[in-house]
Amino acid sequence: MITVLTVLVGLAMLATLGVLLAGVLGMAGGSGDSTRSNRLMRWRIGLQFLALVLFAILLLLVKR
Repeated sequence: MITVLTVLVGLAMLATLGVLLAGVLGMAGGSGDSTRSNRLMRWRIGLQFLALVLFAILLLLVKR
């Protein structure tokens, strides 16, 4: 169970990084599509929340 949670935390972190990079590269490219930027921001926040929740669960299980 701990191994699965560790992998899920890593995947959530990588997904967050990917969405963050997509947003930064989109802004740097000057496309100016605010709808896409807002959608990427919402995805990033959701993925960060997921990563933190999984990490907290992992810490609770490891402490036992």
